Amino acid sequence: MSTHARPLAEWLSEASDAELTALFTARRVRADAGWQDFFDAAEALLDPTSIARALPSLTHGEATALHDAVSTTTALDPTPPVQALTRLALLRPDSTPFPPVTAAVADRVAPVPLEAEEPTEAGEAETARAAERAFTTVSAIADVLLLARDRPFALLSGGNISAGEKRMLADPGIPVESTDAPAAIVPHSGLAAPDGRRLRVTERAEEWLRSPVADRWRSLVVGFRDGLPRGVRTDDGGWTITTAWAYAHPWDPAWPERSAALLERARLLGLIADDGSEPAWAASLREGAHVDSAPLTALLPSEVDRIFLQNDLSAIAPGPLAPALDVRLRTIAARESAAQASSYRFTPESIAHALVAGETEDSIVEFLETLSLTGIPQPLRYLVSQTAQRHGLVRVSTDAETGRTRIESSDPHLIEAMAVDQGLRPLALAKHVASLSTRVGRDTVYWALTDARYPATLVDEGGAVIAGERAPMAEPPESNAPDYSPLIAALRSHQGPDADAAWLDRELDAAVRAKAVLRVSVGMPDGSTRDLILEATGLGGGRLRGRDRAADVERTLPVSSIRAASVIEQ
Repeated sequence: MSTHARPLAEWLSEASDAELTALFTARRVRADAGWQDFFDAAEALLDPTSIARALPSLTHGEATALHDAVSTTTALDPTPPVQALTRLALLRPDSTPFPPVTAAVADRVAPVPLEAEEPTEAGEAETARAAERAFTTVSAIADVLLLARDRPFALLSGGNISAGEKRMLADPGIPVESTDAPAAIVPHSGLAAPDGRRLRVTERAEEWLRSPVADRWRSLVVGFRDGLPRGVRTDDGGWTITTAWAYAHPWDPAWPERSAALLERARLLGLIADDGSEPAWAASLREGAHVDSAPLTALLPSEVDRIFLQNDLSAIAPGPLAPALDVRLRTIAARESAAQASSYRFTPESIAHALVAGETEDSIVEFLETLSLTGIPQPLRYLVSQTAQRHGLVRVSTDAETGRTRIESSDPHLIEAMAVDQGLRPLALAKHVASLSTRVGRDTVYWALTDARYPATLVDEGGAVIAGERAPMAEPPESNAPDYSPLIAALRSHQGPDADAAWLDRELDAAVRAKAVLRVSVGMPDGSTRDLILEATGLGGGRLRGRDRAADVERTLPVSSIRAASVIEQ
């Protein structure tokens, strides 16, 4: 391998730090790679395992160019794919492949030629269905975020929502065509981020949830576009025609499944119709231009800002409720059905949930008065009042002296009920005078009581009510790009006047181990050079030993006298 590495090592030594960083990133080099010099780097990059790992990432154009370079004996024109392959250290600067690359590509099937096509414009019916699907998907993602805000979703190892969470999504009748697809769309827009094996919302999600549908959709599709793999991206920031996505990475065995998932997400977002045609609003996105949502929003139902409150403690929205109003209403009432005319129901639990979230009796009544077209029915006023009066009967705090969590209440019956509640046994509650205490943390106790439907309130050491935060927001994931500056600095430190001699020693050592035939240029005492064809047999003590094929004798040459050496392919 070392006999082929020197040209690449020389190219690496002349490359800029930015070029090396881009190369190491693309080839997925470990930032802590134990390379001593550029010869080590070249050998590692030409290792068959490293090459095999790089081939699946090649785009259709790059794979085609590399296959052509291996199949032809003439140099290729310096097209963008050829230049990209050179930057990936798969082709020499003269566009010829390194021998290890030739060996790795020899058994690869040539990519299927693609014909240039223009996307088909969607018809009126398909456009309407795509708009409806986009609206449904945006609503589904809002539902996912609202649920994850209160209780982060458990994720499987592959990043999909677990089966139990899917059932929770389905129980309220949420119109989700696919629960995995919306969950996969969300992280690319920065609305939620995996936190270990949990999916948590970010601060940006709060603003997104209260934004108009057009802004919600625009944020999602821009995030989707920016997160597309480079094989389907164009130089202007858009994407290639979707009918060609299945061929974007021809040597990646996982690509067919991945491209199908991307196409499904594009369909759910209304960027392609069911028949593969393109709605009018997708053209600017595909071209990498500004997102124009007007053609989409023109087909969506108008939002409303009023609801009907009924005596049976239900509420009816005569159309899609404005997102900011819907988000707040759903902290007070449970949504029963989701459609263009959604219905909600007020319960003691839903009102208590609002009080836990920071609402008060006055704020709830004021909000409902401004929202209702029919006023507030008396049964609903009574429910809000009664629930607010009970809220705070159980106070959870931390005892400053013992550090234990204390549970107090002005209603001794509640204390007795909690003490014998089998659902609270994991808290190991112990009676202490007229209260309960436990070693379990204050916040954990508070949420356990809230889940058990006790009117609990968190208070600080001074008795002031504080808001409980059940699911802290996640920070958007930071770029996890490796820092190659220490590695590049270490490689640069071994550059110098002795580099050529070090490379020659390594080439000769590799030739001896491979029992290769060398063409050796030897410097003579009179200043001339003489070329010898040697079958390398040994290296040691600063001398190269080998059989001179022309004279059929053993020769021993001082390495210091060797000006150049190259392997003769057999």
